[in-house]
Amino acid sequence: MSLDLLEQPLDPFADRHLGPSPTERGEMLDFLGLDSLETLIDAVVPRSIRSDRPLAIGDGDEEHRLLADLGEIAAGNKLYRSYLGMGYHGSIMPAVILRNVLENPGWYTQYTPYQAEIAQGRLEALVNFQTLVCELTALPIANASLLDEATAAAEAMAVCWAKTKRKRNVFLVDELAHPQTLGVVQTRARPLGIEVRLGDPLAWEPGEEVFGALAQYPATDGRVRDLSGLADALHRVGARLVVAADPLALLLLRPPGDFGADVAVGSTQRFGLPPGGGGPHAGYLACTQELERSVPGRIAGVSKDVHGAPAYRLALQTREQHIRREKATSNICTAQVLPAVLASMYAVYHGPEGLHRIAGRVRQATEALSRALTRMGAAPTHAPVFDTVRLDLDEDRAERVVAAAAERRINLRRLGRGAVGISLDETVGAAELEELIAALATGLEAPVPALSELVAEDLAPYPADLARSGELLPQAVFHHNRSEHEMLRYLHRLQERDLSLTHSMIPLGSCTMKLNATAEMIPVTWPEFAQVHPFAPADQQGGYAHVVADLERWLADITGLGAVSLQPNAGSQGELTGLLVIRAYHEARGDAGRDVCLIPTSAHGTNPASAVMAGLRVVAVACDAEGNIDLADLGAKAEEHADRLAALMITYPSTHGVFEESVREVCETVHRHGGQVYLDGANMNAQVGLCRPGEFGADVCHLNLHKTFCIPHGGGGPGVGPICAADHLAPFLPGHPVMAVGGENAIGPVSAAPWGSPQILPISWAYIRLMGSAGLERASQTAILNANYMAKRLASDYPILYVGRQGFVAHEFILDLRDFKKSAGVTVDDVAKRLMDYGFHAPTMSWPVAGTMMVEPTESESKAELDRFCDAMIAIREEIREIERGDADHEDNLLKNAPHTAAAVADDDWPHPYSRERAAYPAPWMRERKFWPPVGRIDNVWGDRHLICTCDPVEAFAE
Repeated sequence: MSLDLLEQPLDPFADRHLGPSPTERGEMLDFLGLDSLETLIDAVVPRSIRSDRPLAIGDGDEEHRLLADLGEIAAGNKLYRSYLGMGYHGSIMPAVILRNVLENPGWYTQYTPYQAEIAQGRLEALVNFQTLVCELTALPIANASLLDEATAAAEAMAVCWAKTKRKRNVFLVDELAHPQTLGVVQTRARPLGIEVRLGDPLAWEPGEEVFGALAQYPATDGRVRDLSGLADALHRVGARLVVAADPLALLLLRPPGDFGADVAVGSTQRFGLPPGGGGPHAGYLACTQELERSVPGRIAGVSKDVHGAPAYRLALQTREQHIRREKATSNICTAQVLPAVLASMYAVYHGPEGLHRIAGRVRQATEALSRALTRMGAAPTHAPVFDTVRLDLDEDRAERVVAAAAERRINLRRLGRGAVGISLDETVGAAELEELIAALATGLEAPVPALSELVAEDLAPYPADLARSGELLPQAVFHHNRSEHEMLRYLHRLQERDLSLTHSMIPLGSCTMKLNATAEMIPVTWPEFAQVHPFAPADQQGGYAHVVADLERWLADITGLGAVSLQPNAGSQGELTGLLVIRAYHEARGDAGRDVCLIPTSAHGTNPASAVMAGLRVVAVACDAEGNIDLADLGAKAEEHADRLAALMITYPSTHGVFEESVREVCETVHRHGGQVYLDGANMNAQVGLCRPGEFGADVCHLNLHKTFCIPHGGGGPGVGPICAADHLAPFLPGHPVMAVGGENAIGPVSAAPWGSPQILPISWAYIRLMGSAGLERASQTAILNANYMAKRLASDYPILYVGRQGFVAHEFILDLRDFKKSAGVTVDDVAKRLMDYGFHAPTMSWPVAGTMMVEPTESESKAELDRFCDAMIAIREEIREIERGDADHEDNLLKNAPHTAAAVADDDWPHPYSRERAAYPAPWMRERKFWPPVGRIDNVWGDRHLICTCDPVEAFAE
């Protein structure tokens, strides 16, 4: 055996990640009439932007070696028991949920449920989540999650401001709000011209200039206050109350809706999710009926299908956020679907009795701790409380208490000079409580009281004005899954109603649904990553610091930009952050008047909304007939607004699926007129290793780690949208009020946690390390090859709307279906629903051009899968021709009636002129593996007219 053989990897990861084999790549290149991948790339990517500097990632690694290395890095995270609170707590995820949802690709590789007929399981879980939130908050409308508690609070502020009749600009914020919530609210308020005033909610006397207020419930130091008087005072002046509420506390405390809150926000992290260094966790937002049309993000609702059966779908306002552009009330396009599903399943598993028992245990432990402290001469400052006590000591005693706890690997919170906070959670049993009390006794130099003398059999009830009353969670789903067997079956029943990457490719343009390798996913649930509190001392987060530093270095190299912030926890959040950094840069140079943002008409729907949220004025730039930015119009607009030009937002390669040859000229035009170039990195999958945005003119770009860098979409979130910035923008990268991150002149925080959603960063870290420099470049090349192979296969049946100068596309392409409306009465929706019968999720529909489909195969789909999808599209084109020729009925045909359910095909009544076989088994592979859409085509109009966003009994639905 030669030494060379011993040194070679046995199983190179890149060969597993890339779908086509070397032989298949050769066949595809032959089909395209090309002799090599390099020839293709030369024809697709303009020579003027090609990087002459190879990536500096290093060689790719093997999976087993990488996991061993990452295990050593993870050990740098010290697992102290953290009683720090601030919205992050220890929790226990039931093993049946851990294994069958969080660690299950049938759940984490789904796409956002825009094709509702094949997303019924996830939508049901989201309706369960909304029902849980509505029940806990006593408010009638809830969305299907937001990014975290802090951004939910900022969204609620924006909702209240938008709904104010008269112009007001003052938002009152509780001085006892969590510090990260206050920070994000201040960051978001500033560009909108909103004045944030801090104070004591019980002492506020709101005036006519106030449009809303935010109060923490319970407060960050644990005290529980009656906020009903505040609600009344705000309503008297036409203002609204937002309450940031702990959902576990709401099992015992009076819910916000009962005492007059207009909006409730918070985090569902403690419903089974680990602290994870700060995320991802599902934020929530619930509101009154009056505000339902202004709710940010998504609402899962109930409608009915063509057969009259109940069916879930996304509700009207979800779509409105995408089409309103600069008039949108939010830029959020990414929710936290997978964490929301986990939280909802935690509630389904425990039911109201179990949840009440958990909340009661937390309160009982807290009361026992309070008694212990009182006996030790350090009585807590406030009562009543739920899970947090505050000690006001002299500074020396406070230092001794914190140090004594640290000696026992326990973290306590410093609330200020001499003040210590201790927050308990469901993981605290008798042993943990005894250990904590012993540590406190050491610091207080007091005898240790016996736990048996501290735990009361019956807790004194909360005062009537603070206590919850009435039935909670009466819906059947929260009562019928008590045993693990039933819970397991419920989870799998829902999973089977959803199409994911475990079934077939999901060829969504701009969404990059690629392989999420198992080896990349394994570290996510390691305790060393999962159990870290985001505000644990820095010396306890060495593992995370290592992963973050590596990612920042690698992403800077990949983009050619000098600095990186991983804090934005969605692509939309990255957009906003990049623009806020640009604004801060202009202001620091005394150029605060620059407030114009140029945006091409083809831009992502969130781009204009992000610009408005950053306090910028949107000016549209036209595109030419080939879909490229119109250079003449750009030059004219840049000249017209030269004194006020802040930025241009572009997507590259363009949203039309081509590398625009003029991108350098575009960037130079903006720079010449004093602006900065923001590049939307959603299409980075076509650039990695081939070109660098920083080298051809971008000043800042965001990346979608949940696209290019393999964090799975999770059914519509989590995501990570870091920004990479040029050196001159680095000083303004976002900071944080609790942890030292960001530049020396940092803008405020944009997410609750310093590193956004760090628990899932090891996924992208592992992907980049496994692929190495050569593998990453080959991935970009293969993605471009796969797209061009498919485009050529489909071009004779569907016009390709845009191609580059040499007739090729980038990593995605647009199929033009618009003529079918005239020739056969067939819409893009009809084709999308018929694809379900073939076992596929539709490509991106009607964006960026109405009536089209944008296809992105990614690099990780095999040639066999590409061919299978092409065969399906070609077969559907023939079905359209049957209508065009008159061989098929214009209304009663395979496309208009799609998707066909098993129930419809098996029904004794079959009224259609085509066979059941053609409906259900239109292609040979369907005999081997058939995904049955669980419902027929959904009536969206009915659902929009009858907004139902909770899991009410079927009888209520029928009414």
